[in-house]
Amino acid sequence: MIYNNCSQNCAIMILRLPRKYRTLILVTALLIVSITATYIITTGRQLKKTISNSKLEARTFNYETKEEESDPAENIKEIINSKQIINKLSISEFDSSSFIVKGALKPGEDAFAKNQFNQKASDSIPIHRHISDVRSDACRRLRWQPERYQPTSIIISYHNEARSTLLRTVVSVIDRSPPELIKEIILVDDCSQDASIGEELSVLEKVKVIRNEERQGLIRSRVRGAESATAPILTFLDSHCECNVNWLEPLLARIAENPKAVVSPVIDVINMDNFDYQAASTDIRGGFEWNLVFKWEGLSSRQMSRLDRTQPIETPIIAGGLFSIRKDWFDSLGRYDLEMNVWGGENLEISFRVWMCHGTLEILPCSRVGHVFRRQHPYTFPGGGGDVFVRNTRRSVEVWLDEYKRYYFAAEPHALRVDFGDISDRLALKRKLKCNPFSWYLKTVYPELVVPQYVDDSPTIVVRQGSLCVDTLSGKVGDALGLYQCHNQGGNQALVLTDMGYLRHSDLCASVSEDSKQRLVMLSCSSTQAKWTKTSDGSIQLSGSDSSYCWENVDSQRVELRQCNSNNKAQKWNFENITEL
Repeated sequence: MIYNNCSQNCAIMILRLPRKYRTLILVTALLIVSITATYIITTGRQLKKTISNSKLEARTFNYETKEEESDPAENIKEIINSKQIINKLSISEFDSSSFIVKGALKPGEDAFAKNQFNQKASDSIPIHRHISDVRSDACRRLRWQPERYQPTSIIISYHNEARSTLLRTVVSVIDRSPPELIKEIILVDDCSQDASIGEELSVLEKVKVIRNEERQGLIRSRVRGAESATAPILTFLDSHCECNVNWLEPLLARIAENPKAVVSPVIDVINMDNFDYQAASTDIRGGFEWNLVFKWEGLSSRQMSRLDRTQPIETPIIAGGLFSIRKDWFDSLGRYDLEMNVWGGENLEISFRVWMCHGTLEILPCSRVGHVFRRQHPYTFPGGGGDVFVRNTRRSVEVWLDEYKRYYFAAEPHALRVDFGDISDRLALKRKLKCNPFSWYLKTVYPELVVPQYVDDSPTIVVRQGSLCVDTLSGKVGDALGLYQCHNQGGNQALVLTDMGYLRHSDLCASVSEDSKQRLVMLSCSSTQAKWTKTSDGSIQLSGSDSSYCWENVDSQRVELRQCNSNNKAQKWNFENITEL
């Protein structure tokens, strides 16, 4: 009321003034209003800019680097003091098209060159694309109880991954998982050339990005992601996957039943040429021969006869890229061997360790995840991919195979020449965990792996004549023996003359061709009858009834059987022991 009376009295007084004074008062009032409005607009723009910068800082709060680490408490304190709010984007708010186009192929660029899969096809596919639910009817009928399962941290390591495949991996996790079961998605950028990929993805809800400023490889990157994880369960995925319907619930349900189970989904195939999603068989498991190279193999007769086809499938070895494990079990089990380099052989080592140290490895038929399988790696390995794999594998062999390691060296004699580093801490871990011996693994877990009967402790040799060495060349069954310049690397020139007289390379033995009694070929040791003797004068002589035939250098390219002649220099051979070189 007082305010209203004052306004009325002021207005009456102004109206009683002469016109020129009333005009002056009106102009002054308009000027004051104009100045006030300008001030408000300018202040508003500055405030908007401040808020925008605060949001950007908040969105990139989780983007970590190895070299620039800050005190988390100070960061949180700063956000609270400046009243910043961590404002993450949902996947529906994220501009996926703009994100992908930044890594698009240039006109005329080879679609396979960067990633060894068809990037053009991947870039053209919707991020939220529909894929067929390839589970069995029995799996579809199962009812899951997410409220009973513990949440997981998803860990994805990537190095120069195509933007579209990486984003589709993340999106498939978000789209096809109960949100309460995904604590976080940790992307470990292993020193990709384009650091902005991680920076841009770090604004997504639940996504945390860690960047290695130097290349560490998949093994160490996964460990770094695991160290950063806050959920009780870790789930490792590759960076070119697509999770299918209800993929996560079976994994977490099984771990709830058995905390020491390490569980893997059925790995479906995403075609590298056109990105079609293709269902894989649920009647296979992981396996290997004595060269310790992973392979898919059929289930055992006992497994095939099981009545409930939704139940876990025990597997001697996992492919390695996709699995879930309790974080405390992963830690107490020794994580990964950090002295392994880049990639390769780590799946073998963790498989042996899980089984032999009182855990289980399982494939769950009702969990399906697609994976892009490539013919070769698009990135380089420091020291060369083959040497890295052999070094990593030999570390596993020296720790876990006990006396059975001789069968690996019989299959891969060149591994004897590889420096595998110090394994004392891994042997100490084996003792600490009171792990079972490899003989237990063969008897209990993988009785289908046949122990060769033709392998003994004979040294690995090269058979030499001057600068030429006997060479298995292709190393394939039925192919002829030949001669090649000695390269001192073992490989196809590495042979073993066993105590029984077999001249062996891996699981093949030197034999006499059925087509020609002079031609020497490599056949399976289990099917050959040919045995050889090295005579005192340097000849390699066929044992038995045809002992008058010896190896002979023919035109410096071929090795054939000819009538023994002690005066023929082409029949004189030197055996050089390379086992300890």
